[in-house]
Amino acid sequence: MKKDLGVKPYLYPMPVLMIATYGEDGTVDVMNMAWGGICANNMVALNIDEDHKTSENIKKRGAFTLSIADIAHLKESDFFGIASGNKMPDKFQRTGMHAVPSTRVDAPVVEEYPVTLECKAVELQQTAYGFRVLGEIVNVLAEESVLDEKGRVDPTKLNAFVFDQFQSGYYAIGEKVGQAWKSGMDFMK
Repeated sequence: MKKDLGVKPYLYPMPVLMIATYGEDGTVDVMNMAWGGICANNMVALNIDEDHKTSENIKKRGAFTLSIADIAHLKESDFFGIASGNKMPDKFQRTGMHAVPSTRVDAPVVEEYPVTLECKAVELQQTAYGFRVLGEIVNVLAEESVLDEKGRVDPTKLNAFVFDQFQSGYYAIGEKVGQAWKSGMDFMK
């Protein structure tokens, strides 16, 4: 029997997305967020509180990078969700991580993260439901160590983790349990 839990943001898994931007003075800012994802073949949607430093930076620079957090950098990634760039301008430097400028957008690329989407902000939406950033993916960067023999990202090599909205936990992912658009084909007969 199912129990009524009321209105909760209960979807699983939720991505752990690392949004990197530059401040007005060129300071690297990184924010950990889960409320976003792919919304079209070349587009991402981010739902961010407008009072975040990241939101201000995106408005001023018109760009951001979006990286997939990996288990090797879980502590740093979690810290980016704990610390506010508005209150702690040196939060990126405190982690000892490194960033280089993107060659395609006005945003930093965090070197330690294995996969990064370079994005141009194409629409900023202010609605009754909050602030949303629509970003166009202009390029994807990936470490060779996470690619398969065909040059595609291999999730089993990525060592990514996801966020659990139920109990605020992080969980490792990576085991392949089926093939999309093939595992359910028996029902097509």
